[in-house]
Amino acid sequence: MSNTGLIAILRGVTPDEVVAVGEALVDAGVDAIEVPLNSPDPFTSVERLAASLGDRCVIGAGTVLTATDVARTRDAGGQIVVAPNCDTEVIAATVDAGLRPYPGVATPTEAFAAVKARSRHLKLFPADAIGIAGMKAWQAVLPPDVELLPVGGIDETNLAAWAAAGAGGAGLGSALYRPGDSPAEVGARARAMRRAWAGG
Repeated sequence: MSNTGLIAILRGVTPDEVVAVGEALVDAGVDAIEVPLNSPDPFTSVERLAASLGDRCVIGAGTVLTATDVARTRDAGGQIVVAPNCDTEVIAATVDAGLRPYPGVATPTEAFAAVKARSRHLKLFPADAIGIAGMKAWQAVLPPDVELLPVGGIDETNLAAWAAAGAGGAGLGSALYRPGDSPAEVGARARAMRRAWAGG
């Protein structure tokens, strides 16, 4: 299993700007882009990203809370489904749709429930509350093929530490993109975070 890498979380992005921002992110070396469903017209944004960048970057939806939205993500061309919580029905719907689930987990109990529901990629959320020490403790007891990705409070100042501790990737939210940011601004931040993730 290859690691997921860096996921850009474009909360608040609009369909009119999403492709330009996405191109800047891909050029900077971001591995995946997530459009949270509480953004304006999110499935149109997912569809446009998948059509224009889907051969260069993994595209998906975030803040996915229902099986219906899993289906809509699939129909828009998304490949990943990211959630803030551990909902086993959403995980099952995602796997059954041929997509990859990233359920949010905040405790070992939730992590094992997600694994039992067939997820091998777990979103540690909020990561700043769980901490690197917490992630390492989970790694000691979870199956070795389960990938852990911190989300929440992640930026260029701590990315290298999470990578060194064995995180398979990280979700980058407001430290990377805020509504109204230009593609150039987002691209510059993404390059800085890519360098941090690589340890340099």
